[in-house]
Amino acid sequence: MRIAMIGSRGVPATFGGIEHHVEELGCRLAARGHDVIVYARTNYVEKPVDEYLGMRVKRLPTVNRKHLDAIVHSVVSTQDAMREGVDVVHYHAIGPGIPAFLPRSFSRAKVVLTVHGRDGERAKWGHGARAVLSSAEWLSARVPDATIVVSRDLQRHYATAYKRRTYHIPNGVDPAEPREADEITRRWGLTAGSYVLFVGRLVPEKAPDLLIRAVRQLSGDRRLVVAGGSSFTDAYVTALRESARDDPRIELTGYVYGDVLRELYTNAATFVLPSSLEGLPLTLLEAASYGTPIVASDIPPHLEIVGQEAPGRRLFRTGSKDELLAAIERSIADPRAERAGAAAFRDDVLDRYRWDAAVEETESVYERITGPSSKAQW
Repeated sequence: MRIAMIGSRGVPATFGGIEHHVEELGCRLAARGHDVIVYARTNYVEKPVDEYLGMRVKRLPTVNRKHLDAIVHSVVSTQDAMREGVDVVHYHAIGPGIPAFLPRSFSRAKVVLTVHGRDGERAKWGHGARAVLSSAEWLSARVPDATIVVSRDLQRHYATAYKRRTYHIPNGVDPAEPREADEITRRWGLTAGSYVLFVGRLVPEKAPDLLIRAVRQLSGDRRLVVAGGSSFTDAYVTALRESARDDPRIELTGYVYGDVLRELYTNAATFVLPSSLEGLPLTLLEAASYGTPIVASDIPPHLEIVGQEAPGRRLFRTGSKDELLAAIERSIADPRAERAGAAAFRDDVLDRYRWDAAVEETESVYERITGPSSKAQW
């Protein structure tokens, strides 16, 4: 099949869970013989390429503003995909899926939309943007030939709110490539087990501010590394830096990728994700794949991955600074026991969340909706 991937910022993926999802999905579909086009934004891809890991990459312009960046790029990408005559237009995320009615109405292409989270609930949006995204969520349940969700929580939401049957295809994760502390020691003076780690976009719903407030009350010299950057949230990032300014234990590194990120995951005492809103977070899966102990808020997508609290996987009540601090203290109190529990959890995560399985299930969705007996909005 000829498949267009629309909605990510592009590949090669640097920051962004959707970008990594599209890269992992697209390269495996290409390896299975499909012609995969990934539409990339010119303001994301640092080193332009026309082909990457078997995928064709088409860089198209957009408007580099918070409210227009994704939707403008999605519209121009949709128009190009229709000219390409693809078999499947696969949108990623609710907002970029707004133009899905175009190929559905004016081309022979089938439309798939993967919901990675409830975008209208994100704190960076004002009332107008939230209203638009609320409408986009309704469209995501009505327009596509098939709607995919990455978590059971999202599947329950679509069944309850829209009476829409969805395909549950969770994110995957590959076995980790551990790396000893090297570059992170040169850059920031970090050594194995000396720091607590957060990785992700610096946005209010991921709650790095809560984590900073908790760690400021943590006794001892354990450091906090916040690896991430702005997502049209510059004022929030400035406030984070100001809140950490007088505590030398707190390091805001900006976005990190590749081997440096692998070093950070490998050598962290514990990884913390205090989010109030997620789809199915790749960073949590990635941290678990290294056998790194984790601390997570008790939102449904986290519980879907973690299950019950145990050594190596600690939970706390969402939004509670005191309970977050206590969970971090439990996670670092007995490193040997926590690492043993994290190792067992790693094996469980690698068994349950596999990219190859996600690709096979996605391919079966394509086959179902493009086959001769397909029915729209099954």
